[in-house]
Formats: sequence, C-alpha cells, structure tokens
Amino acid sequence: MRASSEPNALLAPDEPAAVETLCADGTSDIVLCCEHAAARLPRALGTLGLSDTALGSHIAWDIGAGAVARLLSQRLDAPLVLHNYSRLVIDCNRPLAAGDSIPESAEWGSIAGNAGLTAAQRTTRADTLFKPFHQALQAVLDARGQQRRRTLLIAIHSFTPNYRGQDRPWDIGLMYGADARLAVPVLAALRRDPRLQVGDNQPYAMEEGIDYTLPEHGQRRGIPHLGVEIRQDQVADPPAQARWAGRLASLLRQVAITPDIH
Repeated sequence: MRASSEPNALLAPDEPAAVETLCADGTSDIVLCCEHAAARLPRALGTLGLSDTALGSHIAWDIGAGAVARLLSQRLDAPLVLHNYSRLVIDCNRPLAAGDSIPESAEWGSIAGNAGLTAAQRTTRADTLFKPFHQALQAVLDARGQQRRRTLLIAIHSFTPNYRGQDRPWDIGLMYGADARLAVPVLAALRRDPRLQVGDNQPYAMEEGIDYTLPEHGQRRGIPHLGVEIRQDQVADPPAQARWAGRLASLLRQVAITPDIH
C-alpha cells in the first residue's frame, strides 16, 4: 500500500506516540536508547506491500532489543528512549539524506509502499517519527548536561544470525568509532566469559554518515558511547531477554564506576 496522501494523517490520535521515554530522571550514569525497538506500522501506511512474515522479521525491527533495553533500564535505573515504529517506515539510525533512510528494498525484496514517495510524504515521516525520537534523546542528554551529570550513552540493537546466506557466529558485538573509551572495558569484561564469542566492531561497526544516533548524540557531544548488538536467537523469548539484561546490567554497573571513563 502507498503512503497516505494526507501529510498530517500519518498517526491517528489513538495510535502510540513515536517515542517513549522511561526513567528520565534515573540515577544511573548510563543513558540507553533503542532505535529499532518495534515492528509497528502506522495504520495509514497499511502493510507497505509486505507480508506478515516479513513485517515480523528482522527487516522490520531488532528482535528482542526493545525488551532487553526495557529490562536494563529497570535494573540500572537508567533513562531509556525507545522508538515505537518500524525502521521500514523511517530508520532513526540513518541520516535523513541517506539512501536507506526510508528503504525501498530489504533483504527479502522491494518495499512497494516506500517507492515513489513525494518530498512531502518523506518530510511527514521525518517530522512525525524520526525527529521526535532524536528530540527526546536530546532532551534527556541536555538535562543531564545542565545538571553536570556524568553520562555514558549506549544504544541497544540486535542482529539476525544469518544475513544473505552468511552465518554470524558472534553472541554479541560492540560497535564504536574512534572513541573507544567505553568499548575497551566492555569488550574486556565480556571476553572474561569463555562461553561468549564477542564481536569487536562485528557484525557492524559504527560509521559516521551511515549511522546517525551515536555520531550525533555521543560523538558530537564528546560523551563516551557504544552500540551493543545481541544475536537475535539469544533474545527471542522473555527468559532469554531477562538473562541477557541481567548479564549486561551486572557488567555495565562495574564498567560505569571506572573512574577513567569520562
């Protein structure tokens, strides 16, 4: 189905807001975000021409990531900003000018509902879904900056075990750029567990111009930042999500008290 022709009708009044902020005044030094927490589509867009199978798959969202992020927020008493709609509508971790900001194809083929969008339709998606997420995260970080609070920014993601026929062996991966202040101690802590295969900028590395959230809110502000990617088969159900949240909460508590991360 094509996008709605009504620029201001993307979200109906009874639909969830684009963004949800939890524990905004949390006591933790850590601030969490999750750009791909949901597979939901605005009703005005129908199914974007995709099957229910596709809409429930990894092309639509980071399976398990939102649940882990929520549990981490509770365990750490950490602020969390989540996005409530699918990255198929607009990807909150891509610059608006990027070719895959509103993807016209995915691993499983074309996305008919994203083809041939007008400039007004693209702007409506950005104004309704992309900008509120980043404004909410900015508000949390600005408030902490005004209070002179120490802040470590962590984005929670998940990745599919197999992509385009290639198996991905990592249980968890960390993505970061030139600023490795947070990545180095988290990598070291994860690698103390011999059962884990840990990816160092695998399966994804943070790249400015491709990624948006961490370069914009972490790198630009000069605060330590890190992307955490968990393999989706490891967080596919509530017990597994709780195990990973518990493991990460314990590890991050220890890392957060390291005095030389500032």
